[in-house]
Amino acid sequence: MFDIEEELKKLPSRPGCYLMHDEKDEIIYVGKAISLKNRVRQYFQSGYKKSVKIERMVSHIRRFEYIVTDSEMEALILECNLIKEHRPKYNTMLMDDKSYPYIKVTLGEVYPRVLFSHTLKKDKSKYFGPYTSAGAVKDTLELIRKIYRLRTCNRNLPRDTGKERPCLNHHIHQCDAPCQGYITPEEYRQSVDKAMDLLNGNYGNVLNMLKDKMFECSDALEFEKAAEYKELIASVRKVAEKQKITGDDGEDRDVIAMARDKEDVVVQVFFIRNGKLIGRDHFFFENVEDEDDAKVTEEFIKQFYAGTPFIPREIMLQYSIDEEELIEEWLSDKRGSKVRLLVPQKGKKEKLVELAAKNASMVLTKDKERIKREEGRTIGAVKELSALLGIPIAYRIEAFDISNISGTNSVGSMIVYEKGKPLKNDYRKFKIKTVIGPNDYASMEEVLTRRFGHGIREREANEAKHIDEELGSFTKFPDLLMMDGGRGQVNIALKVLETYGLDIPVCGMVKDDNHNTRGLYYNNKEIPIDRQSECFKLITRIQDEAHRFAIEFHRKLRSKGQVHSILDDIEGIGPARRKALLRAFTSVENIREASIEELQAVDTMNEAAAVNVYNFFRRED
Repeated sequence: MFDIEEELKKLPSRPGCYLMHDEKDEIIYVGKAISLKNRVRQYFQSGYKKSVKIERMVSHIRRFEYIVTDSEMEALILECNLIKEHRPKYNTMLMDDKSYPYIKVTLGEVYPRVLFSHTLKKDKSKYFGPYTSAGAVKDTLELIRKIYRLRTCNRNLPRDTGKERPCLNHHIHQCDAPCQGYITPEEYRQSVDKAMDLLNGNYGNVLNMLKDKMFECSDALEFEKAAEYKELIASVRKVAEKQKITGDDGEDRDVIAMARDKEDVVVQVFFIRNGKLIGRDHFFFENVEDEDDAKVTEEFIKQFYAGTPFIPREIMLQYSIDEEELIEEWLSDKRGSKVRLLVPQKGKKEKLVELAAKNASMVLTKDKERIKREEGRTIGAVKELSALLGIPIAYRIEAFDISNISGTNSVGSMIVYEKGKPLKNDYRKFKIKTVIGPNDYASMEEVLTRRFGHGIREREANEAKHIDEELGSFTKFPDLLMMDGGRGQVNIALKVLETYGLDIPVCGMVKDDNHNTRGLYYNNKEIPIDRQSECFKLITRIQDEAHRFAIEFHRKLRSKGQVHSILDDIEGIGPARRKALLRAFTSVENIREASIEELQAVDTMNEAAAVNVYNFFRRED
């Protein structure tokens, strides 16, 4: 039995984090303290003034635990990680975990590429961004390829120079074909440098260059080429218009301001890179009652920058925060150089913060109802589903389905929904390997065994190597498993989970005679669902998506089987050698008639492969 008064006496006077648990043993609040003893005791002192929200939270506390750290900085980092992992009910929570795209220039390669990137890594590449619009990134990449003709392929150059024909991009004049040695590394690097100059926002040089070429073509009566350059000039101006000049210092900075009403808070962020506004985004907070503006700003900074890899040199704020020095130290450590928090009082910087605040107010006013409807469709539906089943909020849901025709080409699909939205990067496909014939139960058992077995092995490997990194899709286990079926499929899932010692709720999506969802099978009983509810609509979307993903994979395998080549049956002949042989001899009949020496002369072939091909067709004869 946990005796709160006795445990309070044992608290150390050291920095650390504390976790409050309720009657269901769920973590409902996470905090940090310079002195755990002083801070945690305050929650239970009758004379200590507490907000209404904290009073309500304290009434639900049944036990607490704490983690001691060596410094307040370590406590801050741990608090950010614990809040992100557990999403406690009474913490002020950022509702949107967003990630932003980057443009990556692979400077570690002899012939660098300019690529779309979802992550920022510490490697030899140079990154531009983050950008708030994936569409804007793709437009910029397309523009760079048209102007500077940089490669997009993943060939290892110069090692693979001349081994394959140039791709379509070369023929449509969007690549100078370094894969053929048509351009030297030095000449190619000049184009890369010009592309990076454009990414830095220096559009004048490229506009002048394009105008000169347009006039040259026009003077030479090459009007089609002149029109192409005119279109490129329009594209450059379109990209340039999206970047508003905010200063001539070329700095990276974020501008953070907020707006609120009685119920909601919107935080607006302007992203300024190299002195130019490249995008903006807004975020919604929940559990903000009794929290002042400075506290909400502080919580936003901790949660937002704990999850984003890029930290600018300067962060401009609307309000001063209490832990300014500590947070500056934390951000500087993450960035690797000094980061400054600033509340501007006058001039252009103050006007920029004011503009961000006005934008936040507009979002709050105009988008409030739309955002609430979207929240109802997504996280609201998840909460409704969790309450229906009587489980903690299922932020991550995984659903599985099996697809085959008379037992052939059997496949399994795993789809993932997080906070009521599909997380397509975590979708996975499975070819059924151990089951012969149309046995959906056995196929499902194989899929689930592979899914959780793989996840557990990866977790154990990470722990053994003391790896502290974001887990992959298999190592992240769901809060709820949803099976495309009733009792039978649910029991299969429970059997697999029991084998691995996992305690994850499992429910089946039960269909009626018309193949429409009618309810959920959970804990040995069928639970009816209101067909008009957002919960029902979410379940239907999940079920349809799992089925679509499985069918799509199954069709792909069938189409591959229909174009199967006899060459695929020869030992040592894979896709590359098959293509090389057909390119050299034009038909299987000509390959059949070729000698070992002729076969060996084909690119990628060696003597052993040539002998295998030769003997294969002689056995056929």
